[in-house]
Formats: sequence, C-alpha cells, structure tokens
Amino acid sequence: MIYPYKEKLPKIAESAFIADFTTITGDVEIGEESSVWFNTVIRGDVAPTIIGKKVNIQDNSVLHQSPNNPLILEDEATIGHQVILHSCIIRKKALIGMGSIILDQAEIGEGAFIGAGSLVPQGKKIPPNTLAFGRPAKVIRELTQEDIKDMERISREYAEKGQYYKTLQK
Repeated sequence: MIYPYKEKLPKIAESAFIADFTTITGDVEIGEESSVWFNTVIRGDVAPTIIGKKVNIQDNSVLHQSPNNPLILEDEATIGHQVILHSCIIRKKALIGMGSIILDQAEIGEGAFIGAGSLVPQGKKIPPNTLAFGRPAKVIRELTQEDIKDMERISREYAEKGQYYKTLQK
C-alpha cells in the first residue's frame, strides 16, 4: 500500500520493485532498481526518507524518522531482514545484518558491515570498510576482500531478484 501523508506522496522509480504487503507513506523517495521486500514499512510522515539506487530493503524491516532528522540510504546499500532504521545514514554499499537496529543520527560508513542482531546507538559513527557487531555495536576489524566480494554478491543478487519479481507484477 502506498499512501500520501498530508501533501507528500512517495516518489518511487519505475524500475524499483515493491513487494506485496509493503507499506510506504509520505515523504519517501526510492531510486532506480531498488527493491523493498515483503511486509516492510517505510513511513515518511515525520521527516524525509531518501533511498538511493539498487538499495535492497529485505522482508519485515521498519524505516522511520524523528523530527528534522531524515533517514538516508545511499546507493547499493543492503538492509537485512527485520532491520529497524531510525533517522540514520547508511552510506553506499554498506550492509546491515538481519535484526539490527540503527538509531537516530548514527552513520554507517561506506562499505561497512553491521553484523546480525547489532544495535548501533544514537549518534555512533561506524567507519568505512569495517565489521561492527554487538549490542552496542563495536568495530571488530577491517573487512577482507572476501567480505567485500560477498557483500557485493548479496547486493547484486537482490538487484537481480527485484528485477525478476518486477516482471511478474506486470
């Protein structure tokens, strides 16, 4: 379901895949070839949510904001199943593992990997190309080339799957 909120209607690129039972409302932008998977909720009724190109937001995730604090997901970010993102910034090619929570004004660096089940507290900055894990999340190590290749594979596969499912909606 796609709903306006007051005068704001979501702007969704024609090539984006939006799965059934997804709810998107208000001041939300979704870029080319991005995919939003089943039962995800993206509410843009407090501040803007800006989602770049080839971003994948997996099943049962929740995206929301606090007043005057937008939520930004840069190109090719991967958001795992059941993730909660709240007024944070996810930089290009970062991966947020399943069940993680990223709070207001946290920033996940370009190409960073947040391990499954992690909690990134308000205002915390995770450096680029690092693995952070835990509650609260702490940087564990720099990413290896193998880590980076696996993150790229996941992003690519979700972009491809999204485009496949998009053909089924026509």
